[in-house]
Amino acid sequence: MKIKYEIIGLMSGTSLDGLDIAHVAFDRDEPNTMNYNVIHTAHYPYNEKILEKLLNLNSLSTTGILILDKEIGKFYAECVNGFISNFDISKNQISAIASHGQTIFHQPQHGFTYQIGCGSTLAFHTNIPVINDFRTKDIIAGGQGAPLVPIGDFDLFKKEAEGFLNIGGFSNVSYKNDKDIIAFDCCPGNLPLNKLASSKGIPFDAEGKLAASGTLNFFLLDLLNSIDYYGFKGPKSLGTEWLEEKFYPLLKFDKEIENNLRTVVEHISIQISNVLNDAKLNSVLVTGGGAKNTFLIERISHYFKGKLIVPDEQIIDFKEAIIFAYLGALYLEGKPNNIASVTGASRHVAGGVYHIPG
Repeated sequence: MKIKYEIIGLMSGTSLDGLDIAHVAFDRDEPNTMNYNVIHTAHYPYNEKILEKLLNLNSLSTTGILILDKEIGKFYAECVNGFISNFDISKNQISAIASHGQTIFHQPQHGFTYQIGCGSTLAFHTNIPVINDFRTKDIIAGGQGAPLVPIGDFDLFKKEAEGFLNIGGFSNVSYKNDKDIIAFDCCPGNLPLNKLASSKGIPFDAEGKLAASGTLNFFLLDLLNSIDYYGFKGPKSLGTEWLEEKFYPLLKFDKEIENNLRTVVEHISIQISNVLNDAKLNSVLVTGGGAKNTFLIERISHYFKGKLIVPDEQIIDFKEAIIFAYLGALYLEGKPNNIASVTGASRHVAGGVYHIPG
């Protein structure tokens, strides 16, 4: 029996640049093969009100966070409704919306992760079923709740490269070691780069030009490379709390923003390349906003012994939204959408919470 789904995948990452939407059709005509077709994609920036709150989460009360949860759910709904209208999509053909949500807390060591963007609000205002909260069940099963993207990397993009690197707010890698899939957050990505760029009055360092103009601070570089996280074996994952506690305090050792940018780019490049070289990978597909940072890609290429493959812009920008649509399709099939060897969970689980519109 052939199974078909059309899913709208939503991804809003830690970079806080907004919401990525991918309309993807899936069909399975063989037990272990899922075919996919990306029909439409679009990006919707956060409005200033929501972005201001996300940038100042520490100042929000518990009530403020709960209000923001509903606000983001409604914002997602407005984006999805606009997306459906713009592309003349019939809601009847959509099996579900698969929403990652906006991560504001990620502490698997304490048994929780929290992505806001209320699924019930989203379902009600779109009149489409919603699947969200993909990470919690994995954490309940003893896992990190992350990364979840590798199952999509190897089911949907395995012909493109041996390994996969996504440079979003954090940098994560996935690859196969013998028969097992290995994946983890290897280091920061765009979050510290964007934070530093914002000090110069710009949202991000386009193509890494500001970083390229700076001077490498070897003392700071040594401090960053000595952070204890890099000595831990996976499964492991990073959250913004880690940046605040372990990473950002070190940047005080150079007061020049350009020098900090230059040094952080070098640090990211070294940490990513260490992982890729240790895995003996010959080719790696690079996606996420960092794939457009020309200087960062140059520095990774300097250290990495294999070939970095930068795909077309749709895949760079929307791969994670496409994969979360896929996680939604797996949920509807009742199939696991995590990889226990990746997250450290005690078993595979079908993560997600289903919200009925009515």
